[in-house]
Amino acid sequence: MKNKIYPFYFTFGALILYLLFVVLPGFMGIAYSFTDWNSYSTKVNFVGLDNFRTIFSSEENYLDYIRHTLFFTVNTIILKTLIGLFLAVLLNHGVRRLTHLYRVIIYLPVVLPTIVVGLVFKSILNPRTGLLNEFFRSVGLDSLTRKWLVDPDIAMLSVIGVDTWKGVGYIMVILIAGLQTIPKEYYEAAEIDGASPFGRFRHITLPLLVPALTVVTILNLFYGLRVFDIIYVLTGGGPGYRTDVVFTAVFDEFSKGRYGVGTALSSVLFIFMTVFGFFIVRKLTPAEA
Repeated sequence: MKNKIYPFYFTFGALILYLLFVVLPGFMGIAYSFTDWNSYSTKVNFVGLDNFRTIFSSEENYLDYIRHTLFFTVNTIILKTLIGLFLAVLLNHGVRRLTHLYRVIIYLPVVLPTIVVGLVFKSILNPRTGLLNEFFRSVGLDSLTRKWLVDPDIAMLSVIGVDTWKGVGYIMVILIAGLQTIPKEYYEAAEIDGASPFGRFRHITLPLLVPALTVVTILNLFYGLRVFDIIYVLTGGGPGYRTDVVFTAVFDEFSKGRYGVGTALSSVLFIFMTVFGFFIVRKLTPAEA
């Protein structure tokens, strides 16, 4: 009886902690999004959907912040997944020597603090003294020099590139783990039947890698929608508001003491994460027979 009761106690305790520190604060945040909670008054009044009307009105920039967030999320999902898949297949099947060393080198940016990565790339991408533009000038490719973090047209693309460099190693490791679960006998049988490398990849690797691809897509989705630190360090949301995303807007609203609008923005993001996550899981999860 004791062996049966102890696990119950631990599960019950974990459930209570989860409810207190995760579920309850989440519901409180949603509740505050319907109020005028701010730092200028001790009273909190119910205002209904006024905060959401403010967010979706054309007079404010919040819709642009949402679009920037979605643009960042979609592009980082595509880039990290494609590059991570390429590296995973290459290191799992193509490269035979020093495989573990290559994996460590590619994974190393993942463990670096985001602030450090942001400061380093802010220096590298400096339009006047940055290493990247200096390299282009030194090899006679002056036409390729850009104001990477200052030009409104490419600032977000530059941030996406830096974030992809930092996070692709994490995706690669997950996909390598997925590749190693695929039995080698499948590839051997396909090779005997005369299947080309692309055919083996298309008909064996991709279908059996769907669970791992689902995981990395969900992880990239949640990370992309919640992105803040890399953008805040690299551009601070600039130039202008061209790289501002939802969480930089939330940070700005809380800095101004407009807590109700800030929590409303967080609630909108939570809805997006829930809807998109459910949609992706439904699409990528194979139907049961």
